[in-house]
Amino acid sequence: MTQALHTTHPADTPLLQVKDLVREYTLPRDHLFKPPGKVHALNGVNFSIASGRSLGIVGESGSGKSTLARLVMALDAPTSGTVELRGRNLHQLPAEQLRQARRDFQMVFQDPYGSLDPRQTVERIVTEPLQAQGQTTRAEQREQAAQVLSQVGLRTNDLGKYPHEFSGGQRQRIAIARALITRPRLIVADEPVSALDVSVQAQVLNLMQDLQQQFGITYMLISHDLAVVNHLCDEVVVLYQGRIVERGSPGELFRNAQHPYTQSLVGAVPQVLPGRARARRAAAAAAAAATAKTA
Repeated sequence: MTQALHTTHPADTPLLQVKDLVREYTLPRDHLFKPPGKVHALNGVNFSIASGRSLGIVGESGSGKSTLARLVMALDAPTSGTVELRGRNLHQLPAEQLRQARRDFQMVFQDPYGSLDPRQTVERIVTEPLQAQGQTTRAEQREQAAQVLSQVGLRTNDLGKYPHEFSGGQRQRIAIARALITRPRLIVADEPVSALDVSVQAQVLNLMQDLQQQFGITYMLISHDLAVVNHLCDEVVVLYQGRIVERGSPGELFRNAQHPYTQSLVGAVPQVLPGRARARRAAAAAAAAATAKTA
């Protein structure tokens, strides 16, 4: 029987803490005698995620979502501020300690077509994080890869196949298996279903939810789709021009948004109005009946 991966952190203990995070980018100099300009991709971002919970980061393109993901994953350095996982500042760890710490946090990327190397087998792709850790044998890696493939709904004999042999939804399952294989405490998911057909999106989201319940995974989900965030997340923060302008539970935030930007995001979501749809169908039926009677 498969057991939960992490049981040492109670649900109310912050696993990830982001404090006063700032990231500036220097623009190319456009005048010889003027200092180069700067862009604040993030400007004083603060939040935490409790162990086993899910936080959604929503905002339009250019709001700083992907920059935030890169800083949390320690793929880029902040201008100032800290990213702490289990109480350790990731950006102050020596290179070897950071490499070992990456076992605790992994990432699922947006594009399942571009994030998987087409020249590598599924086994090679899924075991890549274990190879980077260098603490397991090839046989152990293969055994763990077979186990996580089963956990994401794929088969053991898929290990020898290549990415082009799978659909988009199956490729994203492979990407999730790659993130899951180190038994991480945190998974950062950057638009994990935006490149998938609508019919497949719910399957992948349900899989992520099942894995969270089974293994106690903590998610930081980045998305522009409020429906996706509402499906998976316990709390949502709204990022606008590098700042958090609002936060709350999905139901509360979408029902009673206070900030004008959040209101515009909620207002842009297409809504089905059953009452009006029924009224339109009834009117059309009545018109058709009247036409038939006079014919």
